Amino acid sequence: MAKLIDGKQIACEIREELRIKIEKWKAQGNRAPQLTAILIGEDPASATYVSNKMKAAADVGIDSKTERYNTDITEQELLDRINQLNNDDAVDGILIQLPVPGHIDERKICNSVSCDKDVDGFNERNIGRLCLDMNTLIPCTPLGVQELIKRAGIETFGKNAVVVGRSKNVGMPIAMLLHADGRNDTCAMDATVTICHRFTPPEELARFCRMADIIVTATGVPGLITANMVKEGAAVIDVGITRVIDPSTGKTKLVGDVDFDEVRKLAGHITPVPGGVGPMTVAMLMKNTIIAAKNLAKKRNTP
Repeated sequence: MAKLIDGKQIACEIREELRIKIEKWKAQGNRAPQLTAILIGEDPASATYVSNKMKAAADVGIDSKTERYNTDITEQELLDRINQLNNDDAVDGILIQLPVPGHIDERKICNSVSCDKDVDGFNERNIGRLCLDMNTLIPCTPLGVQELIKRAGIETFGKNAVVVGRSKNVGMPIAMLLHADGRNDTCAMDATVTICHRFTPPEELARFCRMADIIVTATGVPGLITANMVKEGAAVIDVGITRVIDPSTGKTKLVGDVDFDEVRKLAGHITPVPGGVGPMTVAMLMKNTIIAAKNLAKKRNTP
């Protein structure tokens, strides 16, 4: 049986560490870090995500605020508000809850957030710095995956890793963190990485996965990774999350990309869904907000 990587427990440990950091930061005469979230529309899932993030902020000692807007907000109105937050010294982190309404250009919005306050790590300049293995604010889910792998004691140096999924916010940054040089700013993991995606033929996907010491899957396709695709002892990190109907109860439940019950019989490590990567994403958002606050304070105090 695979060793279960308890993301919920690890996230709790990280939040305790962050709580102590903030207490020390404030004891030095600094104010608490401040995170402002922008939520557009009434999507229940988005509202829940933001609520969970704000609860986590309160838990670690970050001041937070949620600004809610109707879906008829114009792109220019949103850009103007983001610009105001960029120029507000009382704000350290800006979070735009995605997705945004169809009439708003998501890429333009992400790029409008100041790189210094971009705690989601979605600004193209921060992504570029990540790809160049430079110090930057790293997207929260990939950062959470990296932290899970490291804290679980999974060896990555020179190992074969497969990332299934190539989204610009999750799959691609995870691949960068897995393959880059651990001696540089991103403290990456020195693995040999193969990236697969929806156009990888199923037989080829299975072949690549069977060679992998580490599989990270982030597709949102339930049951994509089956036991016959996983070699014995491999680490399996499931980023996927999909709400499905449980045929035995008729109720909805959350599942990942991995056939968990079968894969755990031969994997070395495995993350559950829920309770794996999800809590880590929120914890890393808190970590990024603290990093942003410290960097901005340093800038303000530098002549």
